[in-house]
Amino acid sequence: MATGATEGRLPFVGLTGGIAAGKSEALRALEELGAATISSDGVVHELLATDELRDLLAARFGDAVVQDGQVDRAAVAEVVFAEPEAREWLEQELWPRVDERIAVWRDQLSDRPDPPLAGVVEVPLLFEAGMESGFDATVAIVAADELRDERAAARGHAGVDSRTRRQLSQREKADRADFVVENDGDLVDLERKMSQILDEVTR
Repeated sequence: MATGATEGRLPFVGLTGGIAAGKSEALRALEELGAATISSDGVVHELLATDELRDLLAARFGDAVVQDGQVDRAAVAEVVFAEPEAREWLEQELWPRVDERIAVWRDQLSDRPDPPLAGVVEVPLLFEAGMESGFDATVAIVAADELRDERAAARGHAGVDSRTRRQLSQREKADRADFVVENDGDLVDLERKMSQILDEVTR
């Protein structure tokens, strides 16, 4: 597994982890520490707001997935989680577009007047989608199941068990990642751990 970028090139890092483990907080910490960051989920949300994806979804699933001219993400989720073929179709439509946007974003990093320390992409299904080879290093954020349940509940979600069917277990993610961060403390502790990893990948 890779643990750093080729000399002279900006390190490119994939960040993943279980639901409610703290991936978004880790991504924010890395940005504050000087990395450029992007979330694949955020890119998906942007794509779903385009007329192109709205029209594709309406043609495939019907007008029930469109409300007031916009994609109803909850309605789409209900369909794709219930029908594996529908989920596979949506992923085939989304993932190449997500990859393209992230590639453009990455190419622009070195052109910045003040280049970042690294480029970091949050990808919840990083290993499940077989994307790890595209990164110089991978980081898995993990946390105790009880803590993840508490965090999910605080967001108004059900427990994590019902939402992890497509994901590898935390142990599997940790085994496959170059770096593992146990997010069992406060935000200050998480930032300290992310700072250590950023030092490693930029060394």
